[in-house]
Amino acid sequence: QSTVCEKIMELLGQNEVDRRQRKVLILSQDSFYKVLTAEQKAKALKGQYNFDHPDAFDNDLMHTTLKNIVEGKTVEVPTYDFVTHSRLAETTVVYPADVVLFEGILVFYNQDIRDMFHLRLFVDTDSDVRLSRRVLRDMKRGRDLEQILTQYTTFVKPAFEEFCLPTKKYADVIIPRGVDNMVAINLIVQHIQDILNGDICKWQRGAVNGHGRSYKRPFPEQTESSSVLAAGKRSHLESSSRPH
Repeated sequence: QSTVCEKIMELLGQNEVDRRQRKVLILSQDSFYKVLTAEQKAKALKGQYNFDHPDAFDNDLMHTTLKNIVEGKTVEVPTYDFVTHSRLAETTVVYPADVVLFEGILVFYNQDIRDMFHLRLFVDTDSDVRLSRRVLRDMKRGRDLEQILTQYTTFVKPAFEEFCLPTKKYADVIIPRGVDNMVAINLIVQHIQDILNGDICKWQRGAVNGHGRSYKRPFPEQTESSSVLAAGKRSHLESSSRPH
């Protein structure tokens, strides 16, 4: 999902814009990992802590932060160090934007957070691709291959099947493959441009009075994932379930 969101930002030209002036921004669920105890951190350094479990995230802080963003407030988002498995003292200031891309492996798991999104998109990627990307990513973080594979088989794959994959049913749009699916990415980019241009307000979840019904539809065969949350004029496009 992070790669898909970065591609969307690139195509919208938002990477070139000062972050205080951006109309579109990316926010990652990974920023909201809980502060670990000394015992948990020792396990994490050995690859024995489950970062793919719903309890690994600070959902209260995540919900409060998203709520403030929806209300157009400037917020401070935690900075997480994946090498030391620590939440750093420094925070990232996030300024109000019209569209927020919120991506993560379990963004649909918590109902209070899930209900904030106006459009939910699920990136459906092949398991071999997920594994290869994880290996490359974690090796860059200084971990050895044996630890990466052990963690994958012990925690990552089971957690994906138990917690992440079932949230696919909450998606409005299911997009196969990843950043290679330019047909879907271009559709998403066009949708965001329509929001920014005022051609459409937002994709609402059901009807305003709550009696509408949501729907699921896959993109054409060549497609990808992301999803929307909004309040007032602020629409937030949120990217679901990055298996990692």
